[in-house]
Amino acid sequence: MNTQNPKLRWPAPKSTGVSLTFDVDAEAGFLGESPTFARRLTSLSEGRFGVTRGVPRILELLRRHKIPATFFVPGYTAEQHPHLVEMLLREGHEIGHHGHMHLRSDKVSAEQQADEMYQGLEALARAGAPKPVGYRSSSWELTPETFELVLANGFIYDSSCMGDDRPYFETWNGASILELPVHWSLDDYPMFGWGIDNGGNFTAPRALFDSWLAEYESARRDGRHTSFTMHPEVIGRAARFEQLERFVERMVGDGDVWFARLDDVARQVAPQLELLK
Repeated sequence: MNTQNPKLRWPAPKSTGVSLTFDVDAEAGFLGESPTFARRLTSLSEGRFGVTRGVPRILELLRRHKIPATFFVPGYTAEQHPHLVEMLLREGHEIGHHGHMHLRSDKVSAEQQADEMYQGLEALARAGAPKPVGYRSSSWELTPETFELVLANGFIYDSSCMGDDRPYFETWNGASILELPVHWSLDDYPMFGWGIDNGGNFTAPRALFDSWLAEYESARRDGRHTSFTMHPEVIGRAARFEQLERFVERMVGDGDVWFARLDDVARQVAPQLELLK
């Protein structure tokens, strides 16, 4: 793709696009790391917090400001919390594919990567979700095998890579897919994630507001689209959530932000980017 492309157009009169995205890893976030977590009830309860407390807080905030969002749901999460998919769909949000057991693609075989794809699709379908059009790899590691699976299963966009800070086409071995890029600095986990095994960070909650506001203001000046990635078990903690509320209210107050699900962003930008190939 030509990196000197002009600004993308957003629905008038909006000047910039923002997507709030949530990876509802829940218990799968631990079990995908190691099956030994099946005996670690405290860790599993932390994952469950994301569905029981985090998601309701998030949905209330989105409802209050009439913001549609994208939720990436592992198949195992959909199985363990059968009401979740129905609740998200009822509120008008997109459900994207996020594996089944949240296995990192680069740490498992090609066969396991295929199982992750198909089991996740089947679990979401059983839970009542329409076939997802967007894919996000677990821990944002995309391998050649999973890239091919994404294409073979007809996804219209991926949200796992970091090759630009604007929508672009990610390519591999002569094939390409629309990429709605992510970055660690736009994810809540590097700021707040912590585990008893590996430690982590307990950043002051206000850091989220300051860091993300700077990125948003830069994107707004450029007319760029930005995706922010959150995990309900992380951002759903009250003090952190208050900073998310502040941030959303700040963006809403500007009045010229197009808040959009990633599937709607894909449909908006794909025809524009195709012309630049």
